[in-house]
Amino acid sequence: MANPVPPRDRTDQPWRSEGAPPPPAPQSPKRKMPGGWGGLILTALIVYLIANLVLSFFNQGDEPTISYTEFSKQVANDNVTKIYAKGDAIQGQLKKEQPTPDDSDSSSKNYTKFTTQRPSFADDDLWANLEKHDVTVTAEPVVQERSFLSNLLISLAPMLLLVVLWIFIARRMSQGMGGAGGMLGRKQPPKPVELEPGKKRTTFEDVAGIDEVEGELNDVVDFLKNPDEYREMGAKMPRGVLLAGPPGTGKTLLARAVAGEAGVPFFSASASEFIEMIVGVGASRVRELFAEARKVAPSIIFIDEIDTIGRARGGGSGMGGHDEREQTLNQILTEMDGFTGSEGVIVIAATNRADVLDPALTRPGRFDRIVTVSPPDRSGREAILKIHAREIPLAPDVDFAQVARTTPGMTGADLANLTNEAALLAVKRKQKQVTQGDLSEALEKVQLGAERPLVMPEEERRRTAYHESGHALLGMLQPGADPVRKITIVPRGRALGVTLSTPDADKYAYTEEYLRGRIIGALGGMAAEHVVYGVITTGAENDLEQVTNIARGMVARWGMSEKVGRLSALPNDAQQAYGLAAAPDTLDVIDGEMRRIVDECYTEACDKLRENRHKLDALAAALMESETLEEAQAYQVAGITRLTKE
Repeated sequence: MANPVPPRDRTDQPWRSEGAPPPPAPQSPKRKMPGGWGGLILTALIVYLIANLVLSFFNQGDEPTISYTEFSKQVANDNVTKIYAKGDAIQGQLKKEQPTPDDSDSSSKNYTKFTTQRPSFADDDLWANLEKHDVTVTAEPVVQERSFLSNLLISLAPMLLLVVLWIFIARRMSQGMGGAGGMLGRKQPPKPVELEPGKKRTTFEDVAGIDEVEGELNDVVDFLKNPDEYREMGAKMPRGVLLAGPPGTGKTLLARAVAGEAGVPFFSASASEFIEMIVGVGASRVRELFAEARKVAPSIIFIDEIDTIGRARGGGSGMGGHDEREQTLNQILTEMDGFTGSEGVIVIAATNRADVLDPALTRPGRFDRIVTVSPPDRSGREAILKIHAREIPLAPDVDFAQVARTTPGMTGADLANLTNEAALLAVKRKQKQVTQGDLSEALEKVQLGAERPLVMPEEERRRTAYHESGHALLGMLQPGADPVRKITIVPRGRALGVTLSTPDADKYAYTEEYLRGRIIGALGGMAAEHVVYGVITTGAENDLEQVTNIARGMVARWGMSEKVGRLSALPNDAQQAYGLAAAPDTLDVIDGEMRRIVDECYTEACDKLRENRHKLDALAAALMESETLEEAQAYQVAGITRLTKE
């Protein structure tokens, strides 16, 4: 019998889950009001008294109290329109606004309504005087005062506002948003996405092209399915599996497939989601994630792009052990070490830069296995294309084997994009099925870029034709070079023309002869312009970048220079760290050897083009006429026999 799944305490963790049982109805823990209800009542009473004082202050001085002499003067001047009397107290209203008398207790400059007090000894026959000047004596007060209810509501408004604010803060605290993290901007993370009952999960059937990796992960799946058999033999479940490889090779898909194949809950998060401005938040999120995974163990935690937080420590990029990134990494190391009892939880991580990870992260007991996920081979590409085309209606002429042969080096993500582009083209053309032509055009768009409606002058088109013909001709003439698949002078992407060359089969190791051929082919465009026009244009910028990278690798990394010797003088990321990884004398030798190789290749390219000038002219003329030449047509125009290698 499987152990019952413990209930969850919270559902606001910053990760997504799949296959985990739905959480029970949330029960908010009771939290005491800060300061208690007594503090709230005391504060409300103080606010009420202050509000009454303020209101009484504003209620005073709205209508000035004038002297009875001033009142009599205004009556005599026929400036009083009506009055109201209650005993000896008189309220009144003037016809015309008057300045406030100096003896008044009001600070207002002018007034129309007023109050006054008739002296008890006055015998001025007030009633007759009022009738004489047509003053109306009303039965209602001239100065209307707010009712008791209005004053009560106005005075209670600040207190009600305070109560609402207090309740809002209490609810935020009850949701776990209190403390320094909540007050200083800790974001509320999204709730986990639960797997719907009966929904199909990702399995190894959805993964193709990486069979050798699938074989290594099958051990993890078997361990999750049959843990008791391994425990009886004293074998321990691996703590972690690190998937390393280029982008788009299917690392995330593999992790999901392992969880789906084993039928265990799957928690996934990006490493950057743990990092916050507040130090300690990332570590707390790691603790919550592992605690959640342990509740439903056996389970899998997947952390994508782990190099975000897993880089080697002590580089001086942060503030030592107090850096938020390092705090988060330390917490992951602690959780994976088993110190907290993380039995049954396997961590799968993915990275494109396994070389920069902290050694403590990749030692046995943390990430026990490092699995390299490489781009698929030809048969793998064909299988991947079939998987991505499951829901796409295909025409009978579609040949995925042919597409796979012309897509060396493409990853699973590239192939998924290729099939999607072909489907988009079919929709634009109002077709019901995707044809081989759609796939070919989509491949050209992906590899060469989209066509640009650029109108070039005739002379510039001719120069571009010679430039691309130089690339193609040298590719055809050079022994061991990749076959030319297509030549075009239609502007695509940033290029004015493109020559596409791909190998017949996947290559994993390159000879010096092949690399020199690559350099000669890349310099073919510049050499053709030099041979035909005697000038050099800016069109060879991208070609020179390729030449520089290949020559640097030959001299400084692959030991293909006698002067530098059989050593690796520059790291892989030499473009960023060039000049920092070797002694100055060694860098000078590298520079000289690179120039020697490139100069030799450029001289050879020019010589071959001069010897085969008629073939170069024929290719350029065909391009001027057709703009695009396919593989067979290009070899036929050049008069060169294409040797097929399978």
